[in-house]
Amino acid sequence: RCVLKELESLGKALYGAKLIAQSFQVRNCSHHKDPVSGSACLLSMIEEDNPHHFFIATQDQDLANKVKKRAGVPLLFIIQNTMVLDKPSPKSLAFIQKLQTNQLVPEHQKQSIVQLKEKEGLAKQEGEKRRKRKRAGGPNPLSCLKKKKKKTQEGQEPSAEKKKRRK
Repeated sequence: RCVLKELESLGKALYGAKLIAQSFQVRNCSHHKDPVSGSACLLSMIEEDNPHHFFIATQDQDLANKVKKRAGVPLLFIIQNTMVLDKPSPKSLAFIQKLQTNQLVPEHQKQSIVQLKEKEGLAKQEGEKRRKRKRAGGPNPLSCLKKKKKKTQEGQEPSAEKKKRRK
C-alpha cells in the first residue's frame, strides 16, 4: 500500500508504473495508517529472514544494496524489457553454506553410530547383499522363427493371371 501511495504522490509522471503496481496483489503492511516511502515499506516487509518468501523487483540501487545485505531475498531487475533474476548475494551464499554444514552429522557422531550398530548386530554384513550380475541375453526368439510357406492346393499352380491395376 505504501508503494501505491508513493506513486500517487509522484503524479502523472509515473502513472504507468502505478497501473502496473495496481495489477499485482496488494499486501497489507504494518504502517498503512501513516505511509512511509516505498523502499522502507518493502524492507520492513522482508524483515530479518523473509518469512513470506517475497521477491524484490526494483531499479533503485540503494534499495538493491540494502536487500543484498539480507539473506534469502531474491532480487529482480528489468534490463532492456527483460526481467533478470540477480545472482544470490554473498550474504545468501554464506547463509546457505552455514545451513548445509549444520545439517551434516559430525564425524565423531558417525563413528559412535557405527560402533553402536556393531554392538547391536545391525551392521551390514558384506556377503549378505550382492547385486545379481546382468548377463547378455540371447537373440530375440521372434527373429529365430522359421519362414512360413504359402499353402498351395494339389494340382493347382499359382495362377498366372495378373491382377488388374488401377491407373
